[in-house]
This record gives sequence, C-alpha cells and structure tokens, in this order.
Amino acid sequence: MAAPRVVRTRAELRTFLAGADRPIGLVPTMGALHDGHVSLIRRARAESATVLVTIFVNPRQFNDAADFEKYPRDEAADLHLAGLAGADVVWIPSVEEVYPAGFQSTVRVGALTEGLEGAARPGHFEGVTTVVAILLGLAGAERAYFGQKDAQQLLVVRRMAADLGIGTEIVACPIVREPDGLAMSSRNVRLTPEARAAAPVLRRALLAARARYEAGERDGAALRAAMREVLSTEPLAEREYVSCADSETLNELARFDGPALLSMAVRFGTVRLIDNEPLP
Repeated sequence: MAAPRVVRTRAELRTFLAGADRPIGLVPTMGALHDGHVSLIRRARAESATVLVTIFVNPRQFNDAADFEKYPRDEAADLHLAGLAGADVVWIPSVEEVYPAGFQSTVRVGALTEGLEGAARPGHFEGVTTVVAILLGLAGAERAYFGQKDAQQLLVVRRMAADLGIGTEIVACPIVREPDGLAMSSRNVRLTPEARAAAPVLRRALLAARARYEAGERDGAALRAAMREVLSTEPLAEREYVSCADSETLNELARFDGPALLSMAVRFGTVRLIDNEPLP
C-alpha cells in the first residue's frame, strides 16, 4: 500500500479534495492509531473512492490540561498504519489551522450531552461537536466513520449532523477488543502493567449485566448493581459511573422493555477508560 499524502493546512486539504474521486470517506482521529482505528479506515476503504484520515489532538475536548499533554502522539507510526489500512490522504493540522485567529464559534448539542461523559467531563462535548462540525464542513465527505466505543459521542455527532443539515452519513463501526476483552483505546498504552491486567474488569462487568438481562432482568437498577458488583472485585478500579440508559435519549432507565445501553467510566490511577454494551 502506498504511503498516504500528508496535508497540513485547510488550503492544501481543499485543493486535494477538489480533484478527489468520490465518494469520500472521512475517519476523524486524534492519532495514536491502533487496530480500532484500522478497522474504521478499512471500512472507509471498502466503501469509498477516496479515504481521508484526520489526526488532530483537539485541546477543546480535554477538561484536564495534564490529560491533553500526556495524550500519546507518534506521527510517523500513525502515517505508517494509516497507509497500510488504505488511507489516501491524512490531514494533520496545527491548532491554529483548525481554530484560526479570532475563532469564536461553538457547536453545542443539548440534552444528549448532559449526562454520563458530559457530566463527568464538563465542556468535553462542546469541543467534540465543534471540531467535528469543522471536519465535516471541510471534508464534504459522503460518509464519516466513528467507533461505537464512544457510544454517547456517536449519538451526539449524529444529532448534530441531523440538526445542522449536514449531509454526511455518520457510520457506526463495532468496538475492536484485545483478546482479554479490553476495548482498544489510545489511552491503554498509559496503563501500568498492574492496571493493564486489571482493566478487563470493565468487560466482565458489562457481560455480567448482559447475562442478567438475557436471563430476563429488566430492572435498570439491578443491572447497574450487577456492574458495580463486578467492578468492586478489582481493587485498582476506581468507578466514576455505571449506567443503564435508553439507547436513544441516554436517560437512566427504571424498568424497561426496549433497547438500552450499558456503559461505564472507570479510572486506573491516572488513566480513565470507558466501555459499553448495547442491549439487546
């Protein structure tokens, strides 16, 4: 597979895309690419004439400056992996290129952003939706590919695109997991060996609640309790939240009959991990 073309300015990106074959598939990333990202790029490759990957560690979606600084960055490795997966062009802009001097706009989605990650990370989703709106506008892609690991983000981005009349189809791609069940994440490389050994407890907790659901349980509190019980068996796991919510509104459920989303956020030292499981 040939190395992808690298562009770094809005002008260079527009020039490339003006002559690009369509449809265009967009894969927005913050770099530190892994097999989860590879799966997105390969899906885009299978469905697109031109595949655009963006790599931008977006400061506006970090509510912790130290977390932003520690976020893993390796441009050479990212370009190699993106090329192997089938990217045609990779946009790697500076902060000033994404948010030019005098930038004053913010895109905010309402109720969907208020719970779960939105409550735990104030301002996070405003940063996400603002940068994604910029990327969708610049790319003009027919499809954009997002992983289901960030389930709330996926719902928020879809809501934003629909509300703003953005024609790009938002495509959800399955979570890619390690053999022990841990969802692939760029943050995993920051886990200590002990924390890495403990981290699969997230998947075990989700599966315990799913097993209760498959046995007939339809009480949201009982499913949340099942997840907390499993998480409590791991001393290194510091629980932030567990949720059993409506899969469209993300409102916490009491008794329910329709689709639901199990999700959680757990800290292992300074590393914060999330995971989820849709029901049914």
